[in-house]
Amino acid sequence: MADLDPPGPGPSAAAGGAAPAPEAQQEDSARRGILRRRRAGADPNRTSRAGRNLPAATGVGLALLIPVLVGLLFFPIIFVGMVTLFGVVGVWEIRRALAIRHIRVPLVPTMAGALVLPFAGYFGGGEGIGAAVAGSLLLLFVWRSLDPSPDAARALTAGAFTLLWVPFTLSFAMVLMRAEDGFRVIITLLLLVVANDTFGYLIGASFGKHAMAPRISPKKSWEGFGGSIGGALVVGGLGAVFLLGQPVWLGLALAVAVVAAATAGDLAESMIKRELGVKDMSNILPGHGGVMDRLDSIVFAAPTAYLLSATLIPGLL
Repeated sequence: MADLDPPGPGPSAAAGGAAPAPEAQQEDSARRGILRRRRAGADPNRTSRAGRNLPAATGVGLALLIPVLVGLLFFPIIFVGMVTLFGVVGVWEIRRALAIRHIRVPLVPTMAGALVLPFAGYFGGGEGIGAAVAGSLLLLFVWRSLDPSPDAARALTAGAFTLLWVPFTLSFAMVLMRAEDGFRVIITLLLLVVANDTFGYLIGASFGKHAMAPRISPKKSWEGFGGSIGGALVVGGLGAVFLLGQPVWLGLALAVAVVAAATAGDLAESMIKRELGVKDMSNILPGHGGVMDRLDSIVFAAPTAYLLSATLIPGLL
């Protein structure tokens, strides 16, 4: 843009006249910074305080939300397919990130597990998940045994970790989909995760002063955690009454448990990314980063919601 090009030296400066005023120098420096950022593809007027492109993040979020809602409300198999796709991409991102430290995650057995586990949970319930995860780990062991490459122990450990971190945990949401009103629990779970992220960000950005884990995630504060709890309690109470037809106390218990699990998942991914030296797991989702950067809260929250719902909601499963 022509109006952003840094001005050249004026006649007086070129002729050895007076130097520009400090205000002019500051304006010139600011314009140069804006120009550099725009040439690098970062528009300062389109990013949030967290460095995200808000319009892109909103568009991607809506594009993902529509098929998820259609699957939840009308065609469960579409929802299962979406979760499977997220799991496959998440496994790919983890494998790619671990390769930075020369840790080779076997591709075929981990991808096979990511494809099978959600469908096993939906069609086979808890028993299906157990059989699928056992088969996936066995395939991983056999596959790695036939590979003559070194570091077999590290590859096996990384492969098992990847399978258990993403597709295994997400499969518990598929068990909930088997129940007659299980989709209501999943909607409540998603609303609680959104409340956790939204209220945690708003309160943390405005009032956060005391870091929860400064060595892992310096921006996550106890004030933000309190905001997550407060917002989730409201959403959980309303969800229990109007979505689940259950007493308010169940929604409050679900809210506290989901926020704790979501925060643990967020911190766990932050710790791994810090150890690997990456900001995002990938850049596949504009404005969001990678799929794992969106799933980090859900992967621990899904089995938590499943266990609480199966225990506290009579006749759900």
